[in-house]
Amino acid sequence: MGRFIAMLLAGPWLAVLSWLYWQYARRHAANRISARFDAAMLVAAWLAAILCEVAAYQLALGHAGPIWKQVAAAWVAYPGFAVVLLLGLARHWQVARHHHA
Repeated sequence: MGRFIAMLLAGPWLAVLSWLYWQYARRHAANRISARFDAAMLVAAWLAAILCEVAAYQLALGHAGPIWKQVAAAWVAYPGFAVVLLLGLARHWQVARHHHA
């Protein structure tokens, strides 16, 4: 149950980041990257967030109380998610650079 609470803490912000990524990526779709690539990046980002969250929840020692397991899990989900989306953005920027050259 606690792991689900952690994703409830992180989920809304990750949904906003997903929407922002999709809007940016589709607005710059002229660089020939398909919507499938962007959808796959979003799925990978959510999976990375979930895996990071589960690992952090399992590793949190809870010295400061039981709530910190959920806080630590949500905290670690953000960078796991962001790293994958940054890889997707880097690909967009790389293709755009080669397309304009």
